Amino acid sequence: MKLHKIILSIFFVLFCILGILYYNRLLLLRYSLGWITDIRHPREPNHPVPWLTGPKSPNESLKKRPPNIILILADDLGFNDVTTYGGGYAELGVSTPNIDSIAKDGVRFDSGYSGSAVCTVSRAALLTGRYPSRFGVEFTPTPGALARVGAELYSDPNRLYPVVIDKEKAEKSKSFNELGMPGSEITIAEVLKERGYHSVHIGKWHLGSTEEMRPNKQGFDESLFMESGLYLPVDDPNVYNSKQDFDPIDRFLWPNMRFGVSYNGGKWFEPSRYLTDYFTDEAVKVIKTNKHRPFFLYLAHWAVHTPLQASKEDYDALSHIKDHRKRVYLSMIRSLDRSVGKILASLREEGLEENTIVIFTSDNGAPNYIGLPDVNSPFRGWKLTFFQGGIRVPYVAKWPGHIKPGSKYQNAITNIDILPTVANAAGVKLPLDREIDGVTLLPFLKGTTIQKPRPLFWSDGYYQTVQSDGWKLIRTERPKKKWLFNLETDPLEKKNVASLFPDRIANLESLLYQYNKQMPKPLWPSFIEFPVSIDKTLDQKQEVDDEYTYWVN
Repeated sequence: MKLHKIILSIFFVLFCILGILYYNRLLLLRYSLGWITDIRHPREPNHPVPWLTGPKSPNESLKKRPPNIILILADDLGFNDVTTYGGGYAELGVSTPNIDSIAKDGVRFDSGYSGSAVCTVSRAALLTGRYPSRFGVEFTPTPGALARVGAELYSDPNRLYPVVIDKEKAEKSKSFNELGMPGSEITIAEVLKERGYHSVHIGKWHLGSTEEMRPNKQGFDESLFMESGLYLPVDDPNVYNSKQDFDPIDRFLWPNMRFGVSYNGGKWFEPSRYLTDYFTDEAVKVIKTNKHRPFFLYLAHWAVHTPLQASKEDYDALSHIKDHRKRVYLSMIRSLDRSVGKILASLREEGLEENTIVIFTSDNGAPNYIGLPDVNSPFRGWKLTFFQGGIRVPYVAKWPGHIKPGSKYQNAITNIDILPTVANAAGVKLPLDREIDGVTLLPFLKGTTIQKPRPLFWSDGYYQTVQSDGWKLIRTERPKKKWLFNLETDPLEKKNVASLFPDRIANLESLLYQYNKQMPKPLWPSFIEFPVSIDKTLDQKQEVDDEYTYWVN
């Protein structure tokens, strides 16, 4: 009888435990990614990166060498986050003089576009010179865990439009690390190998984390790889955090992100300081150790992506800004501009400035889910939309002696143009076994040729955009709608004239038809669709008359 009671008690306790676990299953899923990361990838203390040392003396004179190339990519940096174009936050003491100096010493692209309104697709376009749809990178990799907790995270009754989740597809989805750019694609780093370039990647990758997809198998000789997404540990005395409780993605990131990097696929270890400054310090070391050979440095900053974290140094310098969230965000912009300044100073100190191409841009516009309304001003839209605010980004470049200082280039350019341009500058040929969609910009910047008009495309499943001859068409199935803008008379996309110009729509849709006809099926399906208000931040109340669209992920 006593044994019977013990067995019943054990079963009762197990039943209660299972009931508690089931009741809190979504909470457990929210934290599971971080817990799994801690188990699979324990982080070592910081240690020096064993950068490969280049020649101690030059093999040929600097003038005979092909130019060094430094590509600095910010993450989620809005058009109005820099003072380069006359906007920004100079009145709050956060100008961006170092980013601005690239334009003053070279060219400011006044119609510079990202390859997409989201990171992975934009980065794939940047590194390959191709529309990523050509090789199946149509959607941004999303952890299946996010889909499983998505309904709970987005269960706000004040939101007018639901998140659409296909749980069956989410369950069948490959692991997050397996979603990325195929190793068969040819990157800038691989193209430059022909001229003996030493290529280094520092920072975010987000193009897959299998061995086949990582930078070292995509032409990069060295990679300091951002493995997760904290700028500093949350409880570090040198960090100020800004958590947006109204943002479901933010609530997912904080418990799951970790502070860790790896070198050339090795074990994870902690950076030595605030992430933006750490990546910068390591980039300066790369410049110094490679000053006697041509190098390509791809510095892919995490700044200013969420989670919003400021270094104490920057936060304390902006004590006059009373709004905590804005103060943290502008602190992050401040550190990003300081990074650019240190890179430029290093080139001068090493005598490399005259023979180095420096390009600075952002992977897409700033998002509405940080709750700051002016980040993409004066444009409408955000990251995850194909309105100007989502894809019009800061774009500046310099190459002394080749690009006239203070140039302003008006024609539209996008990420797909970078590979052909740097290949042209380095004197290497483009791959002949595949379609390269971009064009070299050097003849246009030197004034020897006028750029011919061409259509430009952005694609995200059923959500697509084409821009041609000054007109722009955005079409989507959720909601079933078309927007048509004449960018020459309405650059801010205020007036949808779709009902007035059916012939123009037919012409642009014909271009989209030809584009889609060339594209294979995506490498992985989308399983989650997010509603995005075009004119409001996520914390602002939605009204039924507000325009919105859905982002397919």
